[in-house]
Formats: sequence, structure tokens, C-alpha cells
Amino acid sequence: MKHVGNMQLSTPSDREIFMTRVFNAPKQLVFEAYTKPELVKQWLGVHNGWQMTLCEIDLRVGGKYRYGWQGPTGMKMAMGGVYKEVVAPERIVATEQFDDPWYPGGAVGTVTFVEHGGKTTLAMSVEYDSKASRDAVLKTPMESGVSAGFDKLAEILTTLS
Repeated sequence: MKHVGNMQLSTPSDREIFMTRVFNAPKQLVFEAYTKPELVKQWLGVHNGWQMTLCEIDLRVGGKYRYGWQGPTGMKMAMGGVYKEVVAPERIVATEQFDDPWYPGGAVGTVTFVEHGGKTTLAMSVEYDSKASRDAVLKTPMESGVSAGFDKLAEILTTLS
């Protein structure tokens, strides 16, 4: 297990990246901050001058999500997917596909929310189509980006609780 800020990251299989972070907030609140567009826009991928310009979430099995960002130099990035499983406020499973893929194939992400003593552990497993895809992602600044997003999420949760 590797520590990236307050987040832990591991690679339990040759196609998977697993990340966890503990938040000082109840599960329901963390789930809402993870699934309500007005809150997601405040923390997901918004660091180093990047802004989330599009956040659409249809949180139901078969529903779709779509995210878009713009960087400080005008660079744009967008992605989306389909929800395969939604068990509020405990578990979300969804596909992931970038518009301009920077790794081959797609992925399936599973996010769980477990509360103990008023603190919630968010665990995220992303399984890629291949080892090559997972390894390509690990060569990017994904680790620091997810960690920075989780830091912003932690800040937002303190204002919501």
C-alpha cells in the first residue's frame, strides 16, 4: 500500500488500481458530495487551475454520467459512463470512458462508502480492460490528482456537516 497524501493506493491485481481515503463525515454526507452535481463540481478534478465545466449525473442503474473539465491553458478533457449498480449510500459501480482516451480501452469503477464512528472510508477500485491500460494510467499524475480531489472533498465536507 502506497500513501499519496491522505490517500492509500495499491494494485491488487494486474488490471486494478485500489484507493481509499477516510473522511471525517457520515456516510450519507460523503455519498451526497460524491453524487450531487453542485457538490461534485467543487472537488472532482479541480486543482492546478482546472475547472469542472460539465457535470451531469443520472444516478440510477442504466443512467449515465458526463464530466468535462477545462485547464488553465484552455485544454479540455471529458469523460462519461453508465451506472451498472447504485445502492445509496453504500455502493456505486459504473463504466468509465474518456472522449479522447489516454489509455487503451475502458474501465469499470466500484466505489464503496463504509461508516465507523462518524467517519467514512471511501474505497475506489478501478478495473481496466488490460494490464497495459492500468500501467498507462499509473504513469500519469492520476495518483496526485485523485489525492488532491479527495483533499478538496474533505474541505467541502467540513462546510456541509
